[in-house]
Amino acid sequence: MASQTLPATRHPGRSSESNSSLDDVANEKQRFTTDFSRARHGKADLKNSASSKRWKTFWSAFRYLQGLTPKQVDDFMASYVIYNLDWSDEKQMIAVLGNDYQEKVGDCLKAYYGVLNHLCALGDVEKMYIPPWISRKATVLENQLLYEETIAQDIGLKPGDKVLDLGCGRGRVAAHMAQYSGAHVTGLNIDPNQIAQAQAFNQDRKIPNTFVVQDFNSLPLPFQDESFDAFYQIQALSLCKDITALFREIFRVVKPGAKISLLDWVSLPAYDPQNPEHAELMRRVKPLIGAVGTPTPESLERSLRDAGFEVLKSDNASIDGLQAPLIDTVDGYFRAMRQLILGLVKLHLIPHHFKTLINRFCLDGLAFIKMDNMRLATTSYRIIAQKPAKN
Repeated sequence: MASQTLPATRHPGRSSESNSSLDDVANEKQRFTTDFSRARHGKADLKNSASSKRWKTFWSAFRYLQGLTPKQVDDFMASYVIYNLDWSDEKQMIAVLGNDYQEKVGDCLKAYYGVLNHLCALGDVEKMYIPPWISRKATVLENQLLYEETIAQDIGLKPGDKVLDLGCGRGRVAAHMAQYSGAHVTGLNIDPNQIAQAQAFNQDRKIPNTFVVQDFNSLPLPFQDESFDAFYQIQALSLCKDITALFREIFRVVKPGAKISLLDWVSLPAYDPQNPEHAELMRRVKPLIGAVGTPTPESLERSLRDAGFEVLKSDNASIDGLQAPLIDTVDGYFRAMRQLILGLVKLHLIPHHFKTLINRFCLDGLAFIKMDNMRLATTSYRIIAQKPAKN
């Protein structure tokens, strides 16, 4: 699928399945089809076409993975230890990682995402998240674009606004948010390599977003009071040790009346940690999605209110509360890629460490699908909150 943004036609308050959103998707598909047709007849500008950019990203990620050192591979595999832990059990954290466990978690995150973001870029999850299921007619990437547009609408972004993006990853979301709304995005991430990728991606598209290296477990945030018009984050909060403290910092740096958007991993009311099947699914899924903590909707809402925010919306953003159709699509793609990679490794055409990486990456997709279908947990829980305006 092409790695282009949808047209910047804002329709505040529209439903996620509205005709205008689906028309945007249809137009994007038509544009990609036209590019492909022209390419077959030698008439397309392949340097600037959407398909060319997508393949460029794929091959860039593939070459990076091909050149990994044994230490990078070992550090990536070792980093999974943190996903068998939970912030809520500090004794276990100390027992496994030592008294400086917070710093060790940070080191593991750098090793983990230093490889994971390139594995994700081999498919349609180069933004490193599976989006809510917004439209039945759209692909994974198109659902990402549609959801990102709902973020801009929910927090009321307009041209010239300054918005903070927590855990900005490869900078793809920030780029689309800026192009769609006209706002300036400041992205924050613990990993200098991801910041460099985000900067390069945005500069290549002449988008003047800025990116800052910062561990959001090391507070305060490096911003002045009331310096942002809005805030959003996508699936990063499980990596936060003290969510209430982080929300207080976000409250400090956003302006009065500012809205914030959260999309994250939560356990749902049906999840019972005493149920062996539930507990086993949780054990398998947390490493797959990279979750350390396991918040609930209620705990996030409580932390927001304790920080001073008013909760405006709290719901599952996916159709019927299910992400499983999109998870299944992603899982099927990477399982097929796994077979290809294993064949290439067997023929000695690519390094052996590709087998190690892809086997770990594809390990528990089916558990994720099952957990979602059982409505035990989700990564598409949405909360919109607001800092009260000054009287």
